[in-house]
Amino acid sequence: MQLFAVMLVLCLAATLIASPLLWRRESLAGDDDLAALEAAKDAKFREIRDAELDMRTGKLSSDDFQELDSTLRAEAVDILRGLDSARSERTEP
Repeated sequence: MQLFAVMLVLCLAATLIASPLLWRRESLAGDDDLAALEAAKDAKFREIRDAELDMRTGKLSSDDFQELDSTLRAEAVDILRGLDSARSERTEP
């Protein structure tokens, strides 16, 4: 019985997490996309700062930092491009 309850809770959680992807409302899609991109931008910038701190404190070697930093910055550029695109689509009539 407990296994059934755990499985039920897991299925409900997965449904709630996936629901924005499955049942997206088109009227609010632009606002949702913009908010998601802003959140992704903030998170990516935080990751970059954390990697820089890890390198300065010796948790990352210089080589590891360079590899991680280039990857994170490339991802940040993609997010910023998406953000610019979403903003321009939002302002166009």
